[in-house]
Amino acid sequence: MVYKSLDSIDSSDIVELGIPSETATQLHQELTQIIQSYGPATPQTWNQISTRLLNPDLPFSFHQMMYYGCYKDFGPDPPAWLPDPEEALLTNIGSLLERRGKEFLGPNYKDPITSYSTFHEFSASNLEVFWKTILVEMNISFSVPPKAILVDDPSEETQLLHPGGRWLPGAYVNPAGNCLSLSSKRISSDIAVIWRNEGDDETPVNTMTFEKLRSEVWLVAYALGTLGLEKGSAIAIDMPMDVNSVVIYLAIILAGHVVVSIADSFAPTEISTRLVLSKAKAIFTQDLIIRGERSIPLYSRVVDAQSPMAIVIPTRGSGFSMKLRDGDISWHDFLEQVKSYKNVEFVAVERPVEEFSNILFSSGTTGEPKAIPWTLATPFKAGADGWCHMDIRKGDVVAWPTNLGWMMGPWLVYASLLNGASLALYNGAPLGSGFAKFVQDAKVTMLGVIPSIVRAWRTNNCTAGFDWSTIRCFGSTGEASSVDEYLWLMGRAKYKPVIEYCGGTEIGGGFITGSLLHPQCLSAFSTPSLGCNLFILDQNGIPMPPNVPGVGELALNPLMFGASSTLLNANHYDVYFKGMPSWNGKVLRRHGDVFELTSRGYYRAHGRADDTMNLGGIKVSSVEIERICNSVDDGILETAAIGVTPAGGGPERLVIVVVFKDDDGSTTDLQKLRVSLNSALQKNLNPLFKVSDVVPFASLPRTASNKVMRRVLRQKLTQTGQKGKL
Repeated sequence: MVYKSLDSIDSSDIVELGIPSETATQLHQELTQIIQSYGPATPQTWNQISTRLLNPDLPFSFHQMMYYGCYKDFGPDPPAWLPDPEEALLTNIGSLLERRGKEFLGPNYKDPITSYSTFHEFSASNLEVFWKTILVEMNISFSVPPKAILVDDPSEETQLLHPGGRWLPGAYVNPAGNCLSLSSKRISSDIAVIWRNEGDDETPVNTMTFEKLRSEVWLVAYALGTLGLEKGSAIAIDMPMDVNSVVIYLAIILAGHVVVSIADSFAPTEISTRLVLSKAKAIFTQDLIIRGERSIPLYSRVVDAQSPMAIVIPTRGSGFSMKLRDGDISWHDFLEQVKSYKNVEFVAVERPVEEFSNILFSSGTTGEPKAIPWTLATPFKAGADGWCHMDIRKGDVVAWPTNLGWMMGPWLVYASLLNGASLALYNGAPLGSGFAKFVQDAKVTMLGVIPSIVRAWRTNNCTAGFDWSTIRCFGSTGEASSVDEYLWLMGRAKYKPVIEYCGGTEIGGGFITGSLLHPQCLSAFSTPSLGCNLFILDQNGIPMPPNVPGVGELALNPLMFGASSTLLNANHYDVYFKGMPSWNGKVLRRHGDVFELTSRGYYRAHGRADDTMNLGGIKVSSVEIERICNSVDDGILETAAIGVTPAGGGPERLVIVVVFKDDDGSTTDLQKLRVSLNSALQKNLNPLFKVSDVVPFASLPRTASNKVMRRVLRQKLTQTGQKGKL
């Protein structure tokens, strides 16, 4: 659509959008005043329009008219949000820089906004100073302090064993203990968790104080002691992310054990794979998951996965009449054994910082998920990202629909509780008006999203009538976003910024993000994470010069606080470092995403460089999908699963390329086949996956070693719009 420049718009153009004539006249008068003061096409013009003129009740088409009209001739990366100098001083990083900016940067320090990029350079080149500062700012306590912040031995042998260095050597710590400790950031009466169950939308939100949370976690930690497990044992959680699962998560770590994170959407085979890889000794789960009118079995899936001993929590409204396996125990009986310890403090088990706190999983290209351990330091990376980039602090209410089976679940726990904020949980589907009302009633200040959720909200208009004015910023991760959808999202909260955030399970947080001290552009990242250096590799795999625009595979400085140093089922060095170029004598760390650095200094994501894809925020390998698709129909010879980015941007769509045994495949009903593929994937892999299209090919392009060239297929599908036989 072609938009007029702002100074070409008159009242009749506004009326055509369905806005009453009187209102249109008022809007045009105020627009004219803004143009007279700031011009028709500057970022300051848009800043005034977005904060003074627009509101969620006006048609989104009017928001688009204003945004695209203002930036009609601006070129790439028009800012959708500008930082306010006075508010910048109140942010965590702004406050730190005002106190210590001259100490860090000398006479180069001006103010938090002007000097942010310089501070980022300082943070990435002075890692020990930066991380010591952040850990102090977050009030992180150790029972035995570290001998150093970072030890990086340049010897060849050490670089092979520890290319990412050794962080906090000698330290003993417990991240859950830090989440629960009282300090200037939290007192016992502060609210730790706010939640609501789906269907209870007209009732007040539930709250749990830090005092109550501490008591609940202590009791579960004591109960874990009755299981007879050795310290450091792996204990799985396969539950929705609700107040019970958060209590269990913290208790497992407080008691000196290791959480095994399993998403509640997984089929039995996927649950079993993760239990075997982690050598889990027990599992916490629920009998059922309630979603609207549906009751989804969960305990039965855990049983079918042949799990170890299960502790089974009854779902809200569940009579818990099902019979448990021999050796399994109900939640009531589990806690009943230690009822005499109620409100008795459990002393946190402090362990060496390099030991594991959590085992999570990320899909590789071989079909088996990578089993990625978080150490006891990784939670502080998650908390630090929340402190530095989302500006999470005491008094905030943080919501982000996710699950403990994905890294953003544990991230949410740590980013909230380590920083003295309240964790907000909606126990139900986040796609409708119930969740939108919860955001309003819980007075959420930082709302995390993935683009597919935003798309559903916009399509259903389910946020209409709800007041999201308490939101200070949004966070977005998991998949590529769409400009229009995120313009719409910002408009729901009087144009608060969206902090795009990209990282990985193996990092424990982000390597690239936005900042409340930078102008923010839609669907773009404004800065590498503090303490992190990025490199874009050219076609020869060599790092491009800094600040030079270009597109290529992204590589990371290996010295990343909290990042993984081992895998349970693969060679960590081979996966992340083998074959990578060096920079300043350090081999760079592989990540696998393709990124673009734009002419205005912003970063944009262009998908995966390898054969994994991102579906609804879930990384999955093509091999996992193809293994299921190949057996759906006897007429299929082979398939290739491809993630294709739509022409207008946004999350990847799953396209299945099919080679039929019959050369032309003309007798196959592709729509019927698409339904069958969907059914098989949702039953056997993940109920959230959806096939967008089925495209027949005569054969699959392959390398000399017979590997399928999915990147070639992706290019062809993008060029042809996924239509027709190729």
